This record gives sequence, structure tokens and C-alpha cells, in this order.
Amino acid sequence: MQTVLITGGAGFVGSHIARELIKRYEKIVVLDNLSTGLRSNIPTNEKIIFVEGDFSDRNTVEQLFSIYRFNYIYHLGAIASVAASIDNPLFTQQTNFQGTLNLLEAARKQGIVNRFIFASSAAIYGNEGTLPKKENTMIQPQTPYAIDKFSSEQYVLAYHHLYGLPTTALRFFNIYGINQNPHSPYSGVISIMTKHFELKSKGENPAFTLFGSGQQTRDFVYVKDVVDASLLVATNAAAVGKVFNVGTGKAVSILDIIKIYEQISGYSLDLTYQQKRNGDIDHSYSDISLLSSLGYKPRYSIEEGLKEYWEEVSN
Repeated sequence: MQTVLITGGAGFVGSHIARELIKRYEKIVVLDNLSTGLRSNIPTNEKIIFVEGDFSDRNTVEQLFSIYRFNYIYHLGAIASVAASIDNPLFTQQTNFQGTLNLLEAARKQGIVNRFIFASSAAIYGNEGTLPKKENTMIQPQTPYAIDKFSSEQYVLAYHHLYGLPTTALRFFNIYGINQNPHSPYSGVISIMTKHFELKSKGENPAFTLFGSGQQTRDFVYVKDVVDASLLVATNAAAVGKVFNVGTGKAVSILDIIKIYEQISGYSLDLTYQQKRNGDIDHSYSDISLLSSLGYKPRYSIEEGLKEYWEEVSN
């Protein structure tokens, strides 16, 4: 019987991965403290075991690994916000860095893991000017979130080189899609934007706040493409001990996203502008050639992803 652990499995990406893993494995253990994730995000299925707990607590992790023997680990849990990390760097470090090390050590001691997959972030590249971002592009993390992600990533790779633990790190670019929580001020911009379009469709007219000019660009990748990438590297031997960008390889500005979404939804947004936030990056998009060499190909353009997203939330 193959058993999988998903940290942060009640969250955005984790819940999508859980839905796919149900089709492949006999037992999926979801570990989440529900600080941002929702119990309702987790699929209702007899294969899923939900454990409410915090992976940054070593005792919690050790107890979990004493009960279950994990063949695959998808480590997606994190304080997933640059702004939140600036507000509280010590708490972020305890969760995002120490929590990762807790899991790596437990996996090493257990000794049966086929793959440990770590969700890193494109934030580690910072504002270094080279575009597109390649895996060997200079790293310039500018925030506690980015520093912790890069430090954790290095530990993930070191545990392979030092101890033979089969690990892979994925540098996610800007993910969007169903189940992304729009209610936090730290949420992804597209989820907040989607909520504003929903309110528009109900006759309300809240102004949408743009931080900076709106000309800043990102590589927005639909969550289903992120799931595809995560499952691909879990079973591909060529992915062991390596780090991969996960994106679309294309840049789009925030203002262009708004225009596309207005066409899809049939509604227009009223915009207000505020000063650019500390830690925000001006331009970023990925080179995905390394992941593509394993067979990865994004299935969704920005138009297709936004259309599916809108159809889900508006029906």
C-alpha cells in the first residue's frame, strides 16, 4: 500500500494535488493547521486522512511519521506570502524553514521515501534583471519569505547529495485558480481580482487596488498545470536532486490581466492606485526548458485559465 503525505493539503495547490493523488494511491495523509487552508477544500474520499497539525512542530512531525510510512511527500505547506513574511519574519522562518527541515529529517530517518517534493518559489530570484529566469540565474532573495524558500531549497537538495534522499524542488511562479483564498490581503492578485468581478456580477462596485503602475509583469500559471508538473517530477528519475521552474514561459502585465478578465466576465473594474509595496518584484517570467525536457507542457494559456476559473466561480 502506497501512502502519500501532503503538507498544506487543505490549501490552494495542496487540495488540487490531493484530488489527483486519489486516482493513483491507496492512502493520502493531509497535514494542515488550517491557518489559511479550509477543511472544505479537501476532497471527501475514504482514501484521505486529515490530520490537523503544524509541521513546524517537531513532535507533531515525529508522531506522524511513527504512525505512517510515507512513499511520497509533497511539501506544500508554508506561510505563502511575501508581505506576511515582512510583517513577521521570525514566525515565517519557524514555519517555512524549520518546518521543512523537520520533514526532511523525518523522511531521512524513515528511509523509504520514493520522492520528497518541495514547493519553492520564483520569489527567490528577486529583482535581478535577467529575463527569462533560468534555474541557474543569479539568486537575489529580497524578503524573509524568499530567503527561507531558498534556504529550504538548498537543504532539500543537500539531503539528496548527503543522505541519498530522493528530493526535487519546484520553483513555482504565480499560480492562480479555483480554491485560492481571496479574502486575505496577502492572497494572489488574480484571486482578489476574481472576487471583485464576482461582486460586480452581483451589483456591487468595489474598487480594485493596484499597487504600483500595473505595468509589472508576472508568469501566471494555472493551478492544473502546476499539478501536472508536481506529479511529473514525482515519478521521473531524471528529476531527483534537481530544481525546476514551473510556469508558462510567458510574461503578462497586471493591467493586461484585467483587460482579458473584463472581456471574459463582461464586467469592468474601477481601479485605484497605491504605492508599490516593499518586496514587490517588477518583472518576472520563467524559462521552463529544463522541466519541458521531462515532458512538461502547460495546457492552459492565460485566456483559457481565466475562462475556466471564471466559469467555476460564476456558476
